[in-house]
Amino acid sequence: MREWFSRTELLFGAEAMEKLAGARVAVFGLGGVGSYTLEALVRSGIGIVDIVDDDKICPSNLNRQLIATTSTIGQYKVDAACLRMKDINPEVVVHKYKTFYLPETACQFDFTRYDYIVDAIDTVAGKLELVLQAKKAGTPVISSMGAGNKADPTAFEVTDIYKTSVCPLARVMRRELKKRGINSLKVVYSREPALTPIVNGAVNDCENKDPDESTGGHVKKRQIPGSNAFVPSAAGLIMAGEVVKDLIEFRKEN
Repeated sequence: MREWFSRTELLFGAEAMEKLAGARVAVFGLGGVGSYTLEALVRSGIGIVDIVDDDKICPSNLNRQLIATTSTIGQYKVDAACLRMKDINPEVVVHKYKTFYLPETACQFDFTRYDYIVDAIDTVAGKLELVLQAKKAGTPVISSMGAGNKADPTAFEVTDIYKTSVCPLARVMRRELKKRGINSLKVVYSREPALTPIVNGAVNDCENKDPDESTGGHVKKRQIPGSNAFVPSAAGLIMAGEVVKDLIEFRKEN
């Protein structure tokens, strides 16, 4: 194992690091949550990552997305992320997909090839299809619930979707997953009630995709949510930690 993972190896051991080096994880969505998840996975020693996002980096991404810098504005997120991951670990294998994940694009992916799937996308239709495909393939999946319009990074928790409350996105997911016969889903979510964005007319963002219950979860124009540097990142890091610990079957001793 390379020296740059030596501190992680002190916690988990050489065998665990070999497992991580041989693992392939797919990260769907490279926004405020997914970008932090991806980097933490690569810094933890994951050897192969598939990254899926069709967006380009906008100026308004700078406040919360790890791959967003003034030098990457205008670049595709998967391109900027690939370069950054290679700069962290030149040996990591990165598969890029400039794809907006929805049921119509699910055929591009073979979910049996992944050891773990990270759902950090926004649309309900895409999230549901991602979970269905993961369950069909027998591949572990963890899903991020709503992080927009929130200000408390300590409110996040890891639980099953059917134990969630307060979060509107989790409510829609519970209902739709139940209809589809899915009886469990590991999620990271917050019970913090969403804040109401302050509308000042100054925001002109290229981001306008969000889950929408009335349209069946497909993309539509919507009010842009408020966000910050510390809430989405907290959710992303928690997700990465769960993936790593699950892959090495880490159980903390009491």
